Amino acid sequence: MQKEPMFESTYQKLSQELEQLKNEERAKIAKVIDEARALGDLKENAEYHAAKEKQGLMEARIIELQDLLARAQVIDPSKLAHQRVSFGSTVVLVDQDTDEEVRYVIVGTQESDPSRGLISIQSPMARALLGKEEGEEVELQLPSGRKHFDIEEIKYEEISL
Repeated sequence: MQKEPMFESTYQKLSQELEQLKNEERAKIAKVIDEARALGDLKENAEYHAAKEKQGLMEARIIELQDLLARAQVIDPSKLAHQRVSFGSTVVLVDQDTDEEVRYVIVGTQESDPSRGLISIQSPMARALLGKEEGEEVELQLPSGRKHFDIEEIKYEEISL
């Protein structure tokens, strides 16, 4: 079973979502299904079919959340050294061709948001960075092609998720 690294805040958020789905949403959907069933002929009952579809999607999400939480490996990156790139590291890279500086934070798949520079620890880019130290050179495959970077800085910075 593959562990799913994540921040404590993400674990809490997913746990709350799971509890809400199990304790509140299930009852609401069951009530809607009962009311729709009372309308009669189920073959042409759009409310009934819509509620059943919503119920199926919700049950799939419950299963997904249960699996994620069972595999969760809650990590507090503030307690890690960050001499090498690891979970929660903020990595400052300098493009060898353009001297442009880019910054990425290594996060769990649930926290990933590439538009904010939050890259999943499972991504090829993060895998290429993991274990590297300041001053090392790294080659990354980006949407714009292969690029060479120098690792300028590795540190821990608190991020808002």
